[in-house]
Amino acid sequence: MGPSGKKKIIFIVNPISGVGRQKDIEALINKYLDASLFDFSVVYTEKPGDATELSMNAVSQGLNAVIAVGGDGTVNEIAQGLVGTDVALGIIPTGSGNGLSRHLGIPMNPKKALRILNTFRKEKIDTATLNDSLFVSVAGVGFDASVAKKFSRSGKRGFRTYFNIVASSYPFYRPKKYRMVIDGKEITRRALLVSFANSSQFGNNASIDPSAVLDDGYIDVCIVRKVPLWKMSFIVPLLFMKKFDRTHYIEIIRAKDVELVRKKGKSGHLDGDPFKAGKNVHLKIQPLSLNIIIP
Repeated sequence: MGPSGKKKIIFIVNPISGVGRQKDIEALINKYLDASLFDFSVVYTEKPGDATELSMNAVSQGLNAVIAVGGDGTVNEIAQGLVGTDVALGIIPTGSGNGLSRHLGIPMNPKKALRILNTFRKEKIDTATLNDSLFVSVAGVGFDASVAKKFSRSGKRGFRTYFNIVASSYPFYRPKKYRMVIDGKEITRRALLVSFANSSQFGNNASIDPSAVLDDGYIDVCIVRKVPLWKMSFIVPLLFMKKFDRTHYIEIIRAKDVELVRKKGKSGHLDGDPFKAGKNVHLKIQPLSLNIIIP
């Protein structure tokens, strides 16, 4: 708390995230954030890693919350600075996918999202690490990681760009063989992708794991087989109807610790952003390690 008894918060804005909803954010904050409750400042990121550094500074300065104005990548960077502390994460979703926000029911409309901050209702959620790198919502290897890599290089944001990359890459992508030790039990699968889901959301309301829970102490290992092209028009809508988990193209195993080995491939993704995962991947859960402001 500040000397005025108000909560001290900082808004960290990613100026290039998503589709431009963050352009007039300062005017919206001044209009919709309850000034009697908060002392606030607004800062803008200039390069990858800035949001983590700014969040760590916020912790050392004793702030009450850090608000991410961006997409899942911005949320991930800020969470890296806040995990294991009492400082809460808030979200004004302005990204391309906004997976975590959609899972939590945070409105995509910045005005409505700001009003939720005024209630300052918090809960603790799980996070996890992939090879010691943090993720909050979803991480993975395979096809979605290869798409994340192309998306980050495309120079364009938004759902249409993402969809075009998926549509052009999918017919040519060959499933890979994965050997996994899941909480001590070994399995081998050939899969299109292996996704580690803390939340139910891939983003844009696509859900491969509608039953994922953020605070249950588990990560859901989602092993997805390749759907034949002729079936895609029937199967893809099930992602958005939250019924994909009922098909036989996915196997979901709840886990706390996973070792994954593959012969080929280096790419992975953390909350939609690409990272070099290598052939050996180790997943660990961090139960109730992040405070988050919820509706």
